Amino acid sequence: MSNRTENENLWGVKMSGELVTGYASGVWDLFHIGHLRLLERAAERCDRLIVGCLTDEAAKHKGSRPIIPLIERMELMRSLRFVHSVVPDYGLDKIKAWEEHKFDAFFKGDDWRGTPRGDQWERDFAEVGVRLVWLPYTLHRSSSTIKAVIREGTSPVIQVEK
Repeated sequence: MSNRTENENLWGVKMSGELVTGYASGVWDLFHIGHLRLLERAAERCDRLIVGCLTDEAAKHKGSRPIIPLIERMELMRSLRFVHSVVPDYGLDKIKAWEEHKFDAFFKGDDWRGTPRGDQWERDFAEVGVRLVWLPYTLHRSSSTIKAVIREGTSPVIQVEK
C-alpha cells in the first residue's frame, strides 16, 4: 500500500507504476517523538520503508552503548504500522546497507547534513543513484538529552511537535 498519491513520488514527478523503497537507519534507543516524526516523514515519501537498527557495536559512534538491546529496538520498529521491514545495521557505511537492500532513497535527520559523514553519504549515494533525503531533526528531543535528564535528575519541559 502506497503512502503517496498515485501521481507523485519522492522527487515530486510522475512515475510509471514504479515503487519507491526507502531506508531509514538509526540507533532508535529510548524511542521518542523525534524518532517517530522522522520515520513518519520517511514513510510519507516512499511506498516501502525499511528501517535499519544499528547494532550495539555500530552505535558506539554515539559515545556509549544503547540502553535498549538491539532485539528490543528492532521489535519496537516492527510495531510501527508504516514500517515494512526492520533489519540490523552494522555500521555507518550505508553503501553496504544499499548493496544488501537496494533502496531508492535514504532518509536521515538533517543534523547529519554538512558533517563529514553526511557529505560522504551524499557522494556515495550520488554514485549509485540513491536519493539522500534530509528530514527535519527534532531539536528539543533526542536520546542524548533524555539520558542527560535521567543522569541529572531534572524534569524537562516537554513540547510535543505535531
